Amino acid sequence: MTPTRTPALSLADAADLNQAPIDVAAVLDHLVCEADAAAATSIGFPGAVDLDQTEVLARLGGRLWNNIGDPQDPGAGAHTRALERAVIAWVADILAMPTDDRWGYITTGGTEGNLSALHAAHRRHPTARIYYSTAAHYSIPKAVEILGARAVVIDSRPDGEMDYAHLAAQIRKRRRWPAIVVATAGTTLTEAVDDHTRIHAVLNEHGVTGHLHIDAALSGIPLALDGRLRFDDAAGIGSIAVSGHKFLGAPTPCGVVLIRDSVRANGNRVAYTDTVDTTITGSRCGLAAALLWHAIATHGREGHRWRASEARTLAAYTVYQLTAAGWPAWRHPHAFTVVLPTPPEPVRKKWLLATDGDTSHIICMPGITRGQIDAFVADIATTAPPRQIPRPRLSLESRPKERTDDHR
Repeated sequence: MTPTRTPALSLADAADLNQAPIDVAAVLDHLVCEADAAAATSIGFPGAVDLDQTEVLARLGGRLWNNIGDPQDPGAGAHTRALERAVIAWVADILAMPTDDRWGYITTGGTEGNLSALHAAHRRHPTARIYYSTAAHYSIPKAVEILGARAVVIDSRPDGEMDYAHLAAQIRKRRRWPAIVVATAGTTLTEAVDDHTRIHAVLNEHGVTGHLHIDAALSGIPLALDGRLRFDDAAGIGSIAVSGHKFLGAPTPCGVVLIRDSVRANGNRVAYTDTVDTTITGSRCGLAAALLWHAIATHGREGHRWRASEARTLAAYTVYQLTAAGWPAWRHPHAFTVVLPTPPEPVRKKWLLATDGDTSHIICMPGITRGQIDAFVADIATTAPPRQIPRPRLSLESRPKERTDDHR
């Protein structure tokens, strides 16, 4: 006789591991139903939803794939290091990174990539000041705190790009110390891209040495496919981090960090794993490497270039439709991100947007449809239009306090 399931009062009650028996199927079904219900109105966060990874999950999902240690180690047991190396090479190639000065690995996401790169740079320049803008990702000040480094926060322009005049002023005050500068290729709210050539010009003008890191979580791969972001010798970039669950649509958080081999320090060999410890986490998810490899192998450069083009076309369409409906909106020409004034609460309750005060954004990732955009525009058109064109809110409240001894 089949037992009758008791409906769960809430997911929290059903998932309580202190209760017995637990209706496992009901909990999992509830999670899937919630995710499916949210998918139709989730247009504010950067995860591509157009790639089918069923084959990888079906074939590899039931086993532990542990890429412990360095990707170059041969290893033993169940791992996907060969696929990891292929992914690293592909990303490095589209960025035109020199083949004789490259190293990288697959991370848990952009935050780990930024931490790994800044850790390498800080070990090389332990007295350096780390410069980043008010539009930088929240992982940057967190990494600075973990490293025990000194931070200098640079203003951003209204469109999200770094204020290079303010950078120059701050570099001038601290020119006796090396500089680690974090540029962003695709800021969180507006997808602005900091100009690394202008940053280098500032450093050269003041005779300051150091390291340039690019946080390119969302926009790195699309910009590289267009030839707009290069990691060649002329660019003078020391490291770059991209996300794997954003443009490449991996169904688990992951990413890729690339660091010039000449910049990083060699790791120590761990006897019991017979590997070199060169990564932040040690054990790493081999399934993530397989998912990224599959996304690249099944679409190639041209397929992903087409995906980026379609997403930008949809973003342009979104700006046009919102503006026509009386809601001023804008985007950078390269961007998937559309910036608009924060809609009224009824619209925000229905649509999952990213909001910072009076500014919100939509991200037209691959897989978002015109139907979703049309439905959103129809909902927002019934509300009173705003009076001003939106601009990012540049808050100074979250700036870390700078050490006063920098000016002595």
